[in-house]
Amino acid sequence: MITGRRRFITLEGPDGAGKSVQASRLADRLRAAGHVVTLTREPGGTPLGERIRDVLLMGDDAPRTPQSDALLFNAARSQLVRDVISPALARDETVICDRFADSTVAYQGYGSGVDHGSLRQLERLATGGLRPDLIVLLDVPVAVGLARRARGAPSELTRFERSSQHDMAFHERVRQGYLEMAASDPQRWCVIDAGTDPAAVADQIAQHLQEDLHPSEPSASPLRIRS
Repeated sequence: MITGRRRFITLEGPDGAGKSVQASRLADRLRAAGHVVTLTREPGGTPLGERIRDVLLMGDDAPRTPQSDALLFNAARSQLVRDVISPALARDETVICDRFADSTVAYQGYGSGVDHGSLRQLERLATGGLRPDLIVLLDVPVAVGLARRARGAPSELTRFERSSQHDMAFHERVRQGYLEMAASDPQRWCVIDAGTDPAAVADQIAQHLQEDLHPSEPSASPLRIRS
């Protein structure tokens, strides 16, 4: 068991892992347990962030460097931390974020080869050093995740899913990068098998949050999360 205040929770994983669905389900469960929850996403979550999201994910396939992507992701991240995440944490709320800085290391670092140290420096500038208390990695084989995404409308595919620059090998590097990050910091990461149905995945996540979902102490006590 890992104990301590775990108010900032992020969900990470390769494309098609179901992060958005599970972030919403987790928020609902925590609210049902009496927590005040702010649910947000990256890139996005603020007016500026949503505009940057359109450029990064849904824009045209004009060539751009992975360094440019990293800068844009961190611009959106900086605004989100300042306007949404930090104020919510200051109000003693639980924050759940669909992706955060580790996505940039996974995609632009492991996937596209940008120096990890430089990305972490950029992250610290954007976030002021804020890091998640708990990172839930929804792990799914690349072929399964991309097949899930392909079943959706073509207009829903992101640039990272439809561009020839981001082939199967790219997505494999992203997945392996996530697994390496999780293995290097098991106190903050928990790996969930996201290859099963969404209800079963939600139950797996809940098992790591048992004391939050079924508090045995007054709600004013520090959160305790099982991993």
